[in-house]
Amino acid sequence: MRTTPTTILLVLLLLITCSFTATAQILNAPEPIANPSGSGSSGWTAACGSASFNSYWVNFTWINAPAVNSDNKFILELSDANGNFGSPVALATLDDKNSTSDFNIQFALPTDTRGENYKIRVKSTSPEKVSPTAGPFSMYYVDYNSPILMSQDGNGNIPSGGTIEVCDGTAITMAPHNVPNPETYQYNWYKSGTLLSEKGPSLTTTQAGMYSVQIDYGTICSGSASTDSNIIEVTTGTSLGVALNTPSKTSLCSTDTETLTANISGQGLTYVWYKDNVAITTPTVDDHTYTVNGATAGFEGDYSVEISGTGACLERSAAISITTASNVTLTRDNEANLVILPSKTKTLQVTSSSAAVTYSWYKDGAVITGETSNTITINSAGEYFARITDNGGSCPFTIDSEKTTVVSPVSFNIVIDYTAPYTSCESTSTTLDATTIEAVAADGTKTDVTADLKNEFTYQWKKNSVAVSGQTSNSIALTDITANGDYTLNASIAGYSALDSNTLNVNLLTSETVTIATSTTTFCNPSNPVVISTTTTLAGETFTWYKDGVSYNTTDETLNSTETGTFVLEVLKNGCPLRSNEIVISPLDEDLITLDSSDPVILVEGQTKTITASGGTSYQWLDAANVELSTTASVNLTEEGSYTLIAKIDDCEVINQFTVSYKDTFNVPNVVTPNGDGKNDLWVLPNSYSNNPDATVIIFNSNGEEILNEKSYKNNWPSSSMSFPKQNMVFYYKIIDGKNGQKQGTITIIR
Repeated sequence: MRTTPTTILLVLLLLITCSFTATAQILNAPEPIANPSGSGSSGWTAACGSASFNSYWVNFTWINAPAVNSDNKFILELSDANGNFGSPVALATLDDKNSTSDFNIQFALPTDTRGENYKIRVKSTSPEKVSPTAGPFSMYYVDYNSPILMSQDGNGNIPSGGTIEVCDGTAITMAPHNVPNPETYQYNWYKSGTLLSEKGPSLTTTQAGMYSVQIDYGTICSGSASTDSNIIEVTTGTSLGVALNTPSKTSLCSTDTETLTANISGQGLTYVWYKDNVAITTPTVDDHTYTVNGATAGFEGDYSVEISGTGACLERSAAISITTASNVTLTRDNEANLVILPSKTKTLQVTSSSAAVTYSWYKDGAVITGETSNTITINSAGEYFARITDNGGSCPFTIDSEKTTVVSPVSFNIVIDYTAPYTSCESTSTTLDATTIEAVAADGTKTDVTADLKNEFTYQWKKNSVAVSGQTSNSIALTDITANGDYTLNASIAGYSALDSNTLNVNLLTSETVTIATSTTTFCNPSNPVVISTTTTLAGETFTWYKDGVSYNTTDETLNSTETGTFVLEVLKNGCPLRSNEIVISPLDEDLITLDSSDPVILVEGQTKTITASGGTSYQWLDAANVELSTTASVNLTEEGSYTLIAKIDDCEVINQFTVSYKDTFNVPNVVTPNGDGKNDLWVLPNSYSNNPDATVIIFNSNGEEILNEKSYKNNWPSSSMSFPKQNMVFYYKIIDGKNGQKQGTITIIR
């Protein structure tokens, strides 16, 4: 075969291409697909998981296998509901695809997935790279799929006929009462069929209408759920002005009672009494009084009454505060939630501000026999409180302490979280901590016992499932990119199996900085590109140059640009984009070079005039013979003539030519002799008027007719073609100059 230069060039290009291909690794965005074993041909566009169906597939491809290490894992990650990957959720992890560049991944939606803007991506761990994202997608796990029952305040009492009448301007709150953990959902609230803006688990309104609600599972997934509620009709009426009559006393001893009385009675109305905004009676007709007993522990509070009924709108009175007459206080000294471990005990304690009291302890509402001090040692779970009594003074009283919940768990749950501000690929350090420890009872009930047991556990931090040497406290500080990885906290306590916490991903940004620089920020000539460079070593790195926010170049370590715009270099460090400073390249603007004198420059003969330029980085002044006069920003001129300024803005050159003329020593002539002898043949004006774009020259004949009107007069009147039939013809002139005002006179033509 005959070898030619073209053949050699093609071979070299092929070798370069192959070399680049062999070392580069590119992860593509995951693509939603139908179940490969099913009959569907198109991929999913939204994910609506549930207990009966929660299986989805994506196809993932990457280029240049096998360009990963043997310990690499591919992780399909899910963003938060806003599309952010600060704390991504691992949907699937595969460690057997390192030699496969095209494969499918199956995943299930986490049960707390609810949102319209989820994104997914694939991450490789060795080397660490992330793919472009796919999405956003509408994703919801439909875990509640039954009709909602809605009532006033979510109290479970659905009004008869579905109607609640409220007083005009009075607010009423409606809420679901049969949805577990209702605060974890978003809702669609409707008034008379119109969707409202409120999305929370309750709706407060003062307006009449037909109200209903459903769980918001998004525009697509809501169609697969049936959560439409009952309808409550809110109507408005006129207030009767319900209030509580002023009681005889509002501070009670334990031997006292006080009857509260509504100011409206005997009308067949229904009454509900409230203490601290919580109903303490059921709706009862004509129940217009309520007796507060000072002997009842915890009687203190704010009391009000609510009325409703035929001819009366739903209306609640203002509250009246009832307090204890005693100024004694009782303080719980232990934590609110405690744990009883196997074969262990706990001591509870309260402190009274009075020594002249007697103590009794209660468990689950029943008195504990024989416990009469301010402390008690317990060995079983339950709800405990202490009661103090003083019957010897003039005002007997009984006070209950705050309650203590004591649990005897079958297991524990531990939660770790970021305790220092952290954003993936932005933070350069963070701290992880065991923020929550929950005791899990046999019935699945969870109690927060962090304060009681946090220092009782033994801990071991793990990174990527491997124990981190020396990290055995309940927190861990991570300060550089070598700490990047997936963290869990293993915790153990005597009598229980060790447990692992949730997993948190840490992806810190390197503390390195990337700086770009250029010798000039002005572009003027395509043959002289602007060079943008960096001191950061880019060999072997994945990097991208951006112009005006758009990817511009991914191969050149030094950028030679013939375009203007804002340039940034982004280097991928450990999967995180590290951005440089910005450099703005602007086109040359010749108007940036200015002189402090107009053109022409008027010079008084025999004197010196200094001309100064500005806006450049260097200057060169030349006369008409190209003799250099100055290389500074200023030049001294003594003679009339043509001059040139060559100014540079960095590497760009601006040429400015101007004229210097002597100042006139004569006035406007009033006689012209156009006889062709070359002397006084033309009407010649001083140079302050001639060739001046700001001066208007007008000439009239003896009849007042305008025969010339021009700016920048060229000293060329009368022209050679003009004839003058009379001797000593007289013309009139007017010169209008914006600087010197107006000048006028006559011109006599003598032949």
